[in-house]
Amino acid sequence: MTRESLIAQWRRLPHPVRWVGAAAVGGTLILVGVVLLVLPGPGLVLIALGVAVLATEFAWAEATLHRMKRAGTAAVAGAKRVVSRRPAS
Repeated sequence: MTRESLIAQWRRLPHPVRWVGAAAVGGTLILVGVVLLVLPGPGLVLIALGVAVLATEFAWAEATLHRMKRAGTAAVAGAKRVVSRRPAS
């Protein structure tokens, strides 16, 4: 099953079903991610996935996802600058 067909099937569901499904799955991913911030595990990854799921139905989550992407891109660029400035051993 391709990504496009999954998206098409998701869009065919009635809006209240999509809304509740996205809220339940996204909220659960975020809650587990928050717990995994203090326990061993991929907390930040699950939080990002939760926001991405919520962004399929909620405008505020879409805006948050865009801010997260910009912050992640800036963090990667900053890390690359720091690594490139390190003297070779």
